[in-house]
Order: sequence, then structure tokens, then C-alpha cells
Amino acid sequence: MTDPLDRAMHHARTWLDGLDTAPVGGRATADALRDALGGPLPETGADAGDIIDALAAGAGPGLHANAGGRFFAWVMAGSLPSAVAADWLVSAWDQNSGMFTVAPSTTIIEEITGEWLKDLFGLPPECSFAFTTGCQLAHVTALAVARHAVLEQAGWDVGREGLYGAPAIRILTSANRHNTLDAAVRYLGMGETHMESVATGEFGNMRAEDLAEKLSGPMRPTILCLNAADLNVGTFDDFATLIPIAKAAGAWVHVDGAFGLFARTSPAYRALTDGIELADSWATDGHKWLNVPYDCGMAFVRDASAHRAAIAKGAAYLSPSPDVRDPSDWNFELSRRARAVPVYAALRELGRAGVADLVERCCGYCVSLVSGLGALPDARALNVPVLNQGLVRFERAGATDAENDAFTDEVIRRTNATGEAFFSGTTWNGVRAMRVSVVSWRTDEHDVSRSIAAVARVLLRLRHEKPGPREGTGH
Repeated sequence: MTDPLDRAMHHARTWLDGLDTAPVGGRATADALRDALGGPLPETGADAGDIIDALAAGAGPGLHANAGGRFFAWVMAGSLPSAVAADWLVSAWDQNSGMFTVAPSTTIIEEITGEWLKDLFGLPPECSFAFTTGCQLAHVTALAVARHAVLEQAGWDVGREGLYGAPAIRILTSANRHNTLDAAVRYLGMGETHMESVATGEFGNMRAEDLAEKLSGPMRPTILCLNAADLNVGTFDDFATLIPIAKAAGAWVHVDGAFGLFARTSPAYRALTDGIELADSWATDGHKWLNVPYDCGMAFVRDASAHRAAIAKGAAYLSPSPDVRDPSDWNFELSRRARAVPVYAALRELGRAGVADLVERCCGYCVSLVSGLGALPDARALNVPVLNQGLVRFERAGATDAENDAFTDEVIRRTNATGEAFFSGTTWNGVRAMRVSVVSWRTDEHDVSRSIAAVARVLLRLRHEKPGPREGTGH
């Protein structure tokens, strides 16, 4: 094992050491990657070390440097040093972390880490938790429990009877929701036609009067999904107002806190989450703002008995441990990697104060980026960031909205092509915009100024070219 591990260490260190100088966006085309990595299935084996060398060489040109400080597309961070190293240990230990009897150490690490996270987020101490592959499966987990609970309240045992003939469940949400909620509703058989949008304000926050109106009829099985920071401008719903309205109508309240739940950890931003602790379930991602490697989401549920009843599985050969928390009782997987271990390492590296500092630094850099980009000629900031998400639109005088949509996408494309920074596009309130998302522990003031300068150079070149924005990019 020594030679391939040593070579992997070499390639990993080379990659991480080069983040500041390498292009931020991957450059290879799909065909080039197929040529470098593909071909027919080998008939005979090869040397493990040589395979690692070839893998690193072939994949390198197609890797995004999202672990660096100038990647602002989507909500994708790099990983803290302790989390990367701990993740290597997870692979080397190779523990199947579904049960204590199968993986004693990693099961207890998960138990400890879940308790730390509840404390960090200020969630009710009675909450149960699950470590999932990401926020998508955290939603599925939490909404599976919600489905169980609201149907039980209506006198229906979904575990025994299934959904055939069950009372229909209404899912109240808003047009500002993330599409992973729609997917979770589909996966759980509740049906998108039963999703109903509550009216929102200018920045996508749910309107209390419309929620109250929609809940004013006869009580029926209902799940309300709220936002802790939407993905475009970081809008938070008013939990302190909305959750009591929903509770009075007997609804289950679920919060999408993929990254916004981390505002709860910062004294400067905690007020954005006031009342969030009143909800019934929460979903978030460790591989976003906590900066741990991928394959790490978390679901928290206030009603632990409903959580276990909805999810737990059992068989005689599994030998459960009555006095120890078995992870398989709380998430859908039985065979699973020890994904709580990098989170444990990250929390020990940062501590409570370090998590707050990470959140506050990212939010400050987002404000600097959005204001700096918005001050450039032909640019306009669409919001003042309330957290770590911002939007900038690029517009030519006299151009139509459609032309400026295409112009915005062209600025994004050309900026990314420089390799100096990487942004993504989005559509917000009917117009295209550059999305600025800051979640990396590596981002600093130099990264901010360097990224603004890269966009400024692109705009300068475009002003000297014949007008005629590129069409069809990024839609």
C-alpha cells in the first residue's frame, strides 16, 4: 500500500499547493477527458502506483479549483486541512458505519458530532439527527419523518399501509424554494401537484398573511417548507412569525438551511434565524459552509420517536446495540462511509469561535465582491448581501433586457475563461445575473480584489469590441 498512498499524497499536495496559480475553472472538454481516461476495459491489471499517476494526470485538466479562494459559483467550498486528512483516514479505516457492532469508533464519533452540531446551531437538545450524502437526502430524510407524523396525526399508518388510499398531504412552500425539495416530494410519493406556493415579497420571503389564508380552512395533513437563506440573495423567511401560524394549523414545519443554518453560529448574523428553533426539522450541508469534503449532509428532527419510527430498519443478523445509537436507525443507508469523521475534525479545528469567524469573513467578502463588481462600468449590483450570496447584472446602455441577459452570460463566460475567477449565472426576477457565493475558508481580500480586476478587464475588452452580445449562453 505504501507506494500508491505516497503517490496520492504527492499529487494531492501538488494540487492544493497550486490552487493560487492554477486556472480556477477546469479547461478540458468532455472528449479530451474521455480520451485521457477512457478506452476499453483492461484485460489485465496494472501497477497501483502507476494507476494513481495516470489518474491524476488525466483528471487534472478537468478539475475545478473550488478548493481555492476565487471560486464563487454555486455554494461550493474547499475543505479544511483537518477535514481532508480525516477523510483520508475514513477511506483507510474502511469502516461500515451503520451500526456500533460493525464500527464502534466511528459510530461513537458520529454520536458526539451530532450532539456538537445541535449545540452549535442552537437546536432543541431532544432532536435526533442523521448524516446523509448531502442536503438532498437530508430533505428526503426529514420529509419522510414529516410524512409519517402528519399521516399518523390523521389516523393513517404509512409504514404499514403505504400511500394507497392515504389522506393527501399538502406541501406549502414558495416559488423561492430549492428544487431539491421538489425532488424529495417526488421521491417520497407525495406528488408535486400537492405542492402549493405561498406568496412572497420582493426578495422571496414568504408572506405571513397569505400563509394564514392558505391555512384557514379545515385542518388536514400539511407540511410547510421554509427557507434559511435562498440560493440567489440569501433571503430568510420570518420564522418567528410563520412557524406559530403553521403550528396553530397542525402543520409540520421543515427548514431548508443548506448553508443558511450556519448564520445561527454567528453573533453578527444569528438574528436572521430568530424563531428557527420552533420548527420540526432542519436540513443542512457540511460540505458547504463547514468546509468538509463532499458526501456530508445533516438532517435534524425534533420528534426523535417519529424519526426512528419512519426510518429504522432491523433484522436478526444485524445485532443491534440497545444502549448505543446505531446510525442506521436514523438514515436510509445501512452500508455507509463514516461521513461524520471529517465533521468532527473540522469542529475541533475551528471550535465555536472559528465557525463564527468563517461565516463572518465570507459574508464580509461577499459584500466587498458585490459592491466592487457593481461599481464597474456596465455593471449593477441587484442586492446588498444580507449573508454570503449576491447578484450582479451586466448591462449595455440602450440594450434590451434580452440583450443584457446575453451580455451578462458572456461576461460570466469570459471571466471564467481567464482562469482568474469562476462564477455561475442565474435567473432572478426574470433577468440573468452573475451569482456570487462565498463559502471558502481560503478566500481573502487579495482573492476579492483579484476577481474584481478580472471582471473589469473582461468588461474593458467587451467595450472595445463591436456590440452584439453572444446569444444562448448559460440559459
